[in-house]
Amino acid sequence: MVNTAWMETTDLAAGRGAVGIGLAVGVVVVGVLIAAFALGSRRVRRGDTARPRPEEQPRVPEGGPVRETREQREPNEMPRSDRRLTPHEMDGRGNSGTRTGTSQERPRWDEGSSGGFGSGGPGTR
Repeated sequence: MVNTAWMETTDLAAGRGAVGIGLAVGVVVVGVLIAAFALGSRRVRRGDTARPRPEEQPRVPEGGPVRETREQREPNEMPRSDRRLTPHEMDGRGNSGTRTGTSQERPRWDEGSSGGFGSGGPGTR
């Protein structure tokens, strides 16, 4: 007859050893990942440019600050031709050009209108 109690203990011991080796390998992998991250972050920090010195800071132009210009624009007329024009033959490289509008008065919504299609409100006066 064979002693089965001895075989069970050896199987358990082999299982514990495999778990221990797996745990050790996992700890080593985590350590390598942490070291790689630390090394990479140092390398990135070294590559950053230094902050600009006070004399390198942007300055206001001599003519003063640039202001926003508000004007009403209107589209240019399409050139008349007997044939259909292709985009590269148009002014503005195929885009519809604009010019300063004849009226510089800002358009306002009509009193009593909803202000836009489908935005609610009565829409009539």
